[in-house]
Amino acid sequence: MTEKKTLVLGASPNPVRFSHKAVRSLLRHNIPVVPFGIKKGEIGGIEIIRERSEFNDIHTITMYVGPARQKEYYSWLLSLHPQRIIFNPGTENPEFMQMAEKDGIEVLEDCTLIMLNADKY
Repeated sequence: MTEKKTLVLGASPNPVRFSHKAVRSLLRHNIPVVPFGIKKGEIGGIEIIRERSEFNDIHTITMYVGPARQKEYYSWLLSLHPQRIIFNPGTENPEFMQMAEKDGIEVLEDCTLIMLNADKY
């Protein structure tokens, strides 16, 4: 598997949240992961990043933030120049999806956990 460094937007320290499970699953699949969220904490020994930073090697962004709260992240996420953005169930956002596609970014409406478990990541 090629290295697909993934930024998890909406990462939560709460183990019942899907974003938390996604970070753990990415780690289990040996995929480098950047958990980004608003709550302080860690997942699988990796500190949740709470400040927007410049990352120049993000392959995939997987969304765990609902459409209403995505707008403030649009320009930052697009500036990371990911190759794809995965909109997990409940995060679908036609406005942002269109912006990403216009920037040449692959847009998927899928579930990161299912993709990983099916070896389709």
